[in-house]
Amino acid sequence: MSTTLLESKSGGVAAYGGLMDAVGGIAASVIAVVGLTGFDPLLMTGIATIVFGAALLIEGGTLLSEYAYLAPATGEIAAESATTDGGILPMFLFGVGGIVLGVLAVLGIAPEALPAIAVIAYGSALIIGSGSVQRLYVLQSIARLASARPANDLASGMAAGSSGVQLLSGLAAIVLGILALVGNAVVLTLTALLVIGVTELLQGSTLSGLVRGFMRSSSLERTIR
Repeated sequence: MSTTLLESKSGGVAAYGGLMDAVGGIAASVIAVVGLTGFDPLLMTGIATIVFGAALLIEGGTLLSEYAYLAPATGEIAAESATTDGGILPMFLFGVGGIVLGVLAVLGIAPEALPAIAVIAYGSALIIGSGSVQRLYVLQSIARLASARPANDLASGMAAGSSGVQLLSGLAAIVLGILALVGNAVVLTLTALLVIGVTELLQGSTLSGLVRGFMRSSSLERTIR
């Protein structure tokens, strides 16, 4: 019973993290839109940079939490994925770095260049981590096979689509960030933050959906037993 309670709490934390990740994406997008309308664009750029960095940290933490949740069913595979998933470490490193750059920009230190650099870092993190959600679905599929549960085709489509969108969004952010360093920095940086903010909304929603769907099937299986 204690094991079941612990797994439930771990899965609940991961689902909550996916939701907060989506909220962070919405917030970054809204702030970017406000800046694009002309309301203190430099300040909005710095704030949106900070918010997106926080969302990136939440996404990395959510993935690690879900790996821990799946560990009892997948054994060493989940632990190995947590250590070899090349997308999680950049989420933490670039997330923290982006937050620092955003804070410096808000304080008035290179308020045009630093957010552009952060956007390039964020784009790189999205590209590197574009397969993380797909990898999570694979682990969930292994856990389903181990417990003789049916596959979730909808979740498979969501994970694959999310990976593709994240890859394209990351490429767009890098291009816009580089162009922002050349000229018209604020508008291009805000546009990039809007793009990756929407992407993070989709990514967080997908991640939350995968976690909740797996938890729901686990709960149903326990109820039947």
